Amino acid sequence: MEDERKDGAYGTPQKYDPTFKGPIYNRGCTDIICCVFLLLAIVGYVAVGIIAWTHGDPRKVIYPTDSRGEFCGQKGTKNANKPFLFYFNIVKCASPLVLLEFQCPTPQICVEKCPNRYLTYLNARSSPDFEYYKQFCVPGFQNNKGVAEVLRDGDCPPVLTPSTPLAQRCFPAIHAHKGVLMVGNATTYEDGDGVRKNITELVEGAKKANGVLEARQLAMRIFEDYTVSWYWIVIGLVIAMAMSLLFIVLLRFLAGIMVWVMIVMVILVLGYGIFHCYMEYARLRGEAGSDISLVDLGFQTDLRVYLHLRQTWMAFMIILSILEVIIILLLIFLRKRILIAIALIKEASRAVGYVMCSLLYPLVTFFLLCLCIAYWASTAVFLSTSNEAIYKIFGDVNTCPVNGKTCSPETFPSSNESRLCPGAHCQFAFYGGESAYHRALLGLQIFNAFMFFWLANFVLALGQVTLAGAFASYYWALNKPDDLPAFPLFSSFSRALRYHTGSLAFGALILAIVQIIRVMLEYLDQRLKAADNKFAKFLMTCLKCCFWCLEKFIRFLNRNAYIMIAIYGTNFCTSAKNAFFLLMRNIIRVAVLDKVTDFLFLLGKLLIVGSVGILAFFFFTHRIRIIQDTAPPLNYYWVPILTVIIGSYMIAHGFFSVYGMCVDTLFLCFLEDLERNDGSAERPYFMSSNLKKLLNKTNKKPAES
Repeated sequence: MEDERKDGAYGTPQKYDPTFKGPIYNRGCTDIICCVFLLLAIVGYVAVGIIAWTHGDPRKVIYPTDSRGEFCGQKGTKNANKPFLFYFNIVKCASPLVLLEFQCPTPQICVEKCPNRYLTYLNARSSPDFEYYKQFCVPGFQNNKGVAEVLRDGDCPPVLTPSTPLAQRCFPAIHAHKGVLMVGNATTYEDGDGVRKNITELVEGAKKANGVLEARQLAMRIFEDYTVSWYWIVIGLVIAMAMSLLFIVLLRFLAGIMVWVMIVMVILVLGYGIFHCYMEYARLRGEAGSDISLVDLGFQTDLRVYLHLRQTWMAFMIILSILEVIIILLLIFLRKRILIAIALIKEASRAVGYVMCSLLYPLVTFFLLCLCIAYWASTAVFLSTSNEAIYKIFGDVNTCPVNGKTCSPETFPSSNESRLCPGAHCQFAFYGGESAYHRALLGLQIFNAFMFFWLANFVLALGQVTLAGAFASYYWALNKPDDLPAFPLFSSFSRALRYHTGSLAFGALILAIVQIIRVMLEYLDQRLKAADNKFAKFLMTCLKCCFWCLEKFIRFLNRNAYIMIAIYGTNFCTSAKNAFFLLMRNIIRVAVLDKVTDFLFLLGKLLIVGSVGILAFFFFTHRIRIIQDTAPPLNYYWVPILTVIIGSYMIAHGFFSVYGMCVDTLFLCFLEDLERNDGSAERPYFMSSNLKKLLNKTNKKPAES
């Protein structure tokens, strides 16, 4: 069958080159400028990391901070033996002010232990428990004030409730305590003078905190499940790996069967749909109201009403019949192209079999991506914690005119602001700053995210070029596998790094620019959600859709450009142009191969993940036993099952990503082979015998002298 396009708008076919015998070894460096830019960007990225590590303090994320901005439980500080943060009134943490300042508007101190008993300040003041109570007052508290003054100045909490530590913070635990009375929905406590005071708000805050405690218990139980089931989880993942490898091997023999069975099943399903629609159409003949037209009925919220109309079933039958005819016609006219796609998939299975080490290369990509993620995350944390402690005045919003203004905890007690707001406190609010460095933090975070995208895309591009070079070496070996070079994967990897770092950086840069724009659009979309501007929302949706499509197209173009780089050693733009024109000259073959491989990969992932998932379900629910061992007792059996399912999908995806790159590489080589060669003794085809048989091509033997 002839190619879809031989010339015209999509360039001219490749000409025969007697020196071309596969991936070119004598090649030069490409896109050197982009390589220099990448190296300079990496140097700048390292400099940003050093600056962030110099100014940042990750303890601000790890350790809680009291009202004076001092860490709790940090060695070398006066709070080294006080690892827990205690809130005087945790109910105020539910205030909207917390969302603005990221700090509860209540005094907070570091304590050795969370409270384990119920006490009020009034009760404790005149009892032996006062020494215990004093450890929850501000440091240096002297009992030389009246009760009202102590509570007004926030020197001590008005009440202690039994609390449980979570993330080094004390959250109230809900229990029945002596002195606590439940009266309907109201909760009161009785102080030493018999005064009954309502603390419903406190209990409500405790109930909210109880949800956090339940989450902590859930996390602990999940961790326990992992500790007793990790061995069986690993076994399940090994089974998934074996099944993935077996599926790739079986594709060499069963690819054709699976594709044709799928096509026949689609035709049969559509045929049954047509038959069912006709039977429903015939059944409704003569029923009252079934002959009403869809136009007369109009729009109905209950869609089931339409199923009682004959016209509905007639429309369904016509649509399904059209689809059936289209599929049958496509099958008739594209039969040979489907056979070519199947043959290429089988050939890819052979290629993977001869380059088995390619199945391990995703581990290299995974390791490099982990390095990129770790550097990006650590730099982001250090940047976000490189601000200075900012103190603000926290007082009554209605009566304090200077509420929310910055202050100094050393001078606040004697300042004019303290006299304007007698009950206010100068306490730590958040980390910030006004220096040039602090003003540049947002830009540095954007640069950090951009470099992460660039380096991650570079790592993925390196993997694609490496695999493409190895599989291209297999295709262009005339006598397979005898002419296959030694260590094709390592040779391809070294060529990619030595000659094409700039080209890989160029392709990764284009993709990173689009991705960072998408991130900014997502940020703007979140900011615009609060605004009731329909035009802005519509415009934002259109932009997000356009850049999503652009990213998909660039990924597709980059992938094929990298294959051409691996084969010919040309620069990125030339490789992208040649790959695009080559694919456009064979657009129908491209579409058929893409859909066939998508189906096989989907089928393989469903088969592997479903089989391993079902096996894990029956095992961890004690419905089957493996030898004499049985599943360990679990709090939640879905924990190891979900882990096995997700892990199996990632393993299958890793195997099929290698296989997919192999199929795409062999396909481009196959198209190049058709354009370059004619089967003569001087220009023999490099394709497999099955492909030559499908295309009625043969290699002529050289004439005997």
